[in-house]
Amino acid sequence: MNQLKKLVPDIVAIVLFAIISVAYFFPAITEGRILAQHDAVAGIGAGREHQEYYEKHGKATRWTNSLFSGMPTYQLAPGYESSRTLNFVQEIYRLFLPTYAGYIFIMLLGFYILLRAFNFKVWLSALGAIIWAFSSYFFIIIAAGHIWKFVTLAYIPPTIAGMVLIYRGKYLWGGLLTALFVALQIVSNHVQMTYYFLFVMLFIAIAYGVSAWKEKRFPQFLKSTGVLVVAGILGICVNLSNIYHTYQYSKESMRGKSELVKEHSANQTGSGLERDYITQWSYGIGETFSLLVPNVKGGASVPLSQNETAMKKADPTYMGLYSQIGQYWGEQPGTSGPVYVGAFVMFLFIMGCFIVKGPMKWALLGGTLFSILLSWGKNFMGLTDFFIDYIPMYNKFRAVSSILVIAEFTIPLLAIMALKEVIEHPSVLKEKAKAFYISLGLTGGLALLFAVAPRVFFPSYVSSMEMSALQNAIPAEQLAPILMNLEDMRVAIFTSDAWRSFVIILIGVALLWAYCAGKLKAGLLVATLTILCLVDMWSVNKRYLYDEQFVAKGTEMQPFLQPSETDKKILEDKTLDYRVLNLASNTFNENQTSYWHKSIGGYHAAKLRRYQEMIEEHIQGEMTALFKELPAAGGDMTKVDPVHFPVLNMLNTRYFIFPLQGGSTAPIFNPYALGNAWFVDKVQYVNNANEEVEAIHQIDPAKVAVVDKRFAEAVKDSGAGKDSLSTVVLKSYEPNELVYEVNSQKGGVVVFSEIYYPGWESYIDDKETVHGRADYILRAMNVPAGKHTVRFVFDPKSLHVTETVAFVALGILAVVAVIAVVLQLRKRRKE
Repeated sequence: MNQLKKLVPDIVAIVLFAIISVAYFFPAITEGRILAQHDAVAGIGAGREHQEYYEKHGKATRWTNSLFSGMPTYQLAPGYESSRTLNFVQEIYRLFLPTYAGYIFIMLLGFYILLRAFNFKVWLSALGAIIWAFSSYFFIIIAAGHIWKFVTLAYIPPTIAGMVLIYRGKYLWGGLLTALFVALQIVSNHVQMTYYFLFVMLFIAIAYGVSAWKEKRFPQFLKSTGVLVVAGILGICVNLSNIYHTYQYSKESMRGKSELVKEHSANQTGSGLERDYITQWSYGIGETFSLLVPNVKGGASVPLSQNETAMKKADPTYMGLYSQIGQYWGEQPGTSGPVYVGAFVMFLFIMGCFIVKGPMKWALLGGTLFSILLSWGKNFMGLTDFFIDYIPMYNKFRAVSSILVIAEFTIPLLAIMALKEVIEHPSVLKEKAKAFYISLGLTGGLALLFAVAPRVFFPSYVSSMEMSALQNAIPAEQLAPILMNLEDMRVAIFTSDAWRSFVIILIGVALLWAYCAGKLKAGLLVATLTILCLVDMWSVNKRYLYDEQFVAKGTEMQPFLQPSETDKKILEDKTLDYRVLNLASNTFNENQTSYWHKSIGGYHAAKLRRYQEMIEEHIQGEMTALFKELPAAGGDMTKVDPVHFPVLNMLNTRYFIFPLQGGSTAPIFNPYALGNAWFVDKVQYVNNANEEVEAIHQIDPAKVAVVDKRFAEAVKDSGAGKDSLSTVVLKSYEPNELVYEVNSQKGGVVVFSEIYYPGWESYIDDKETVHGRADYILRAMNVPAGKHTVRFVFDPKSLHVTETVAFVALGILAVVAVIAVVLQLRKRRKE
């Protein structure tokens, strides 16, 4: 009974988290409304073929042809049989709360667990959980539909909590917590966030190592580190299927190294994304002040006309223009909102740099600076280049601005440590008055200066991209007054938030002084600061994730409820396998086409690199030619020269969806599509990727196959050429199994209009044989004379091996959990 009483405060805190989480989304929850985000809707389109296969066969396909002409589903539908147990654990952990409330709840609970592992008291832990969970970026990524990223971030604090327990000597529970949440992180499938927090864990481990060295406990530190590594490996093994196949796919995707040697080779990296792509979203140096003042650069890239503060300063003459100009004036291409950690939280963090003692402070401060400097990306290219070139895996990830998630973790953690120090030693503000005033000056003082002299700190309120666009669109004599009014409006946005941050810091500091002067008790201080921080961060988050964004359930399926008239006409063609190019959409940024057809386009952040290179080198140019030539031919493809569309033809693009006036579309049949497979007259061997992609400009894919000489043995060109009676017919189709009937008198090289990817196995008359790559992205093999059955199967052996390891690891994790519970029960009985 006494043990249960000890748990009551924790239970109350957890219930409070559930109430807060539900309250934020209360109207949407009660009315059953949901967010219909672009990424979520795109996932529906991309996943339809996978879902249909699962319903038909009761198992997953690891390949789909519904987007980008074909790609693995490792990053589209990354679930495995071994992950089902973890999915159930996740539902328990989130208390089966409604979807969006559940997200916020696990973000709160995870940091709470971390602070309890650090031995913080319940209500201080609850406050710490709130200031972490209500950081603006987390709500922004929910609104954007980046749910995998959010959930991964939610599991990071409890992972580090396990690490803390291990270094405190609680090996069993710490190891169990670490292994479990490492497994949950990985199953949430956002490697970038997990990767970033490995740096945080390294900083924390160094802090514990320094403490152990000073206290002559280094052998214990090494033992703890060993337990941590074993726990991490166990968590990884639980998700080995996901990790291994993500790694394998990364080598072939845009995250892997290109074989092309490009003209601007300095932009290329050794084994990952190009520098421009990695740093495209780089946080501005001045923009970093958003940690203190959210609208330091205007907030989100939404119409300026939506901002009430700005519109009070607007000249009515330019109202039409202000619906086209965004609120955000930073140098990023666009943003859904700033990274704001709370004004008073920033004050506590700065003060923590002075009053918190020990190596952990330096680890958290170092992590914060590390995060900020790397988030600057192209604005601090020396450090960025070093990490891209020399730090393993760093060049696999884009949007370096997102590394600010580290600062969003370290700032509230050091802030709550500072508050703990104040509560335990109320005299600290007098003893360290200088530190207090410096902290107040660097936060409240700076916010006040921003409010009264905004133009001193930021002389320009128009981004370079925006200025260029305005100069091109508006005559110089008309532009000057517009820019003056625009600056007034944006200054109003900025100063409004600067005053807001100043007042919040002032209130928080007053509460601290009241406590130190004996006017407030510790419990009341924590309660009032909780309300202050929650009101502050809640109101900012409501700018970016608000009730009006939620729509009736089923709205997300609206684009997929009924095919358009154009889709219906195309779907009347019952040919087993052909592709469609949608010219009436943003071809490479939507998956609605993929829901109904096998699309040339699609939307995914990590498509196959070679396919992306074909888009850039060939497909986009051919699309441009189509836009020009199809209208001139009255939509009749027979009057269009097929020599201008060789790649689209070899990709078996049987239909084009063409835009018409008034928003309607028309299906255009392409008689030049080469079909599912064909014999070629000859094979043209080349030495490298550059020669291969260039050669396609010069050849007719129906007659010539371009093959890298590395695949010469696999393709085995006999030089006999094709005979006029040879045929290749697709007899059966599944996304992961294709069966062809091949007839020819002489045999020869057959090119298959399917994307080449390692892991596909090929058979001739059920005898395994090799195949190679042709025309940069397609498959090819030599088929002997006569009638044969050719079969391609995608069922990598690695799937079965990694699943076996994962189930074994799950069993070990379950055994460790049982042992931990039994030992804890025995301990309590003895007590």
